[in-house]
Amino acid sequence: MSAGHGRVAGKRVLITGAGRGMGRSHALRLAQEGADLILIDICESMAEIEYPLSTRDDLDETARLVVEHGRRAVAYAVDVRDAAALAAAVDDGVAQLGGLDASVANAGVLTAGTWDTTTSEQWRTVVDVNLIGTWNTCAAALPHLVERGGSLVNISSAAGLKGTPLHTPYTASKHGVVGLSRALANELAAQNVRVNTVHPTGVATGMRPDSLHTLLAEVRPDLAPLFGNALPIVMTEAIDISNAVLFLVSDEARHVTGLEFKVDAGVTLR
Repeated sequence: MSAGHGRVAGKRVLITGAGRGMGRSHALRLAQEGADLILIDICESMAEIEYPLSTRDDLDETARLVVEHGRRAVAYAVDVRDAAALAAAVDDGVAQLGGLDASVANAGVLTAGTWDTTTSEQWRTVVDVNLIGTWNTCAAALPHLVERGGSLVNISSAAGLKGTPLHTPYTASKHGVVGLSRALANELAAQNVRVNTVHPTGVATGMRPDSLHTLLAEVRPDLAPLFGNALPIVMTEAIDISNAVLFLVSDEARHVTGLEFKVDAGVTLR
């Protein structure tokens, strides 16, 4: 894709959690439509998270695939909880790419448990990554956007719009992303910076703690209907979320701000 073609032709976009899953999908979809990418991922696992997180090889593979689409990519192994390190990486990436036009705060983690088995360590990890990490991402991007406008896309969840049980820290953090984004949408509108959230239903990625399925099957099967989609699918695919991200980054959404964009197969209708 040449710089002159595509729905986001020539735009420079920051993506966190880019090593695999939705983050990689966002990167490749945007690259297909002409964007250059700053790619961020922690590239190591966390004690409080029961599934493995991305590796440096995963992140490098995302960068390689972006380059295969004829676009530029710079990649950094950074924890979004580290505001200073994240800002330094973004500043370096912006210097290499020559600017920034949008940010996609995609990094997130999930724990599972009933209210009485959820630990304070799990709360701290989930809120720090999902909510504070989203704020850190916005704060790292905004110095490069406020002078010329741009788009902040913050990935929330269907759990950011309904009281999804058995992962209370996750649900609370994703509701927090909505409040953060609404507040920023108001504050930044005068600078022509748009701020929107995306709310997926379950997506087929590696972000799936096995304990959640055990809880729903054996401990609280009465809660299982709350996780059911209205459309006849069990989960959606990462590309469906990436298409929403593409729209919000593109100039097609130039007058869209403060939107909670549901790509949830109707799960929030239930």
